Amino acid sequence: GVGKTTLIQKVTQALKSSGIPIDGFYTEEVREGGRRTGFDVVTLSGNRGPLSRVSSNSTSRCEYRVGQYVVDLVSFEGLVLPMLRNVNHGSDTERRICVIDEIGKMELFSQAFIQAVRQTLAGSGTVVLGTIPIPKGKPLDLVEEIRSRKDVKVFNVS
Repeated sequence: GVGKTTLIQKVTQALKSSGIPIDGFYTEEVREGGRRTGFDVVTLSGNRGPLSRVSSNSTSRCEYRVGQYVVDLVSFEGLVLPMLRNVNHGSDTERRICVIDEIGKMELFSQAFIQAVRQTLAGSGTVVLGTIPIPKGKPLDLVEEIRSRKDVKVFNVS
């Protein structure tokens, strides 16, 4: 709630208007009656789908939960993985930017997403503009791996 996604959206608009090749996604709050009911994934190409929603029942045995939210892994992967594959299969001679907002608890339930992010970071032609959470409680392996990379610059948003 400090403005990471807002910052990402403003930077993305500026880069797009400069004609720089950019793809990726951001997460956006979904509100109903002034109350946050979940998060959507929005791709820079204009596709949107649920990332998570508030769930009242906690009886389902195969759900991925973060607090009161149930993560819709099928929707998330369906939107994000094709876009990341596309970024990763581009030509290495063309510099491009990939926006990944965010690499957090909900997103990290997807093993395929973790692999795709690692592959994107390893790609020489891609600059990643991403958001990661400040560590709270148990560290998230991929987040700490990213934070400690020599080729990553971390800015704290407050």
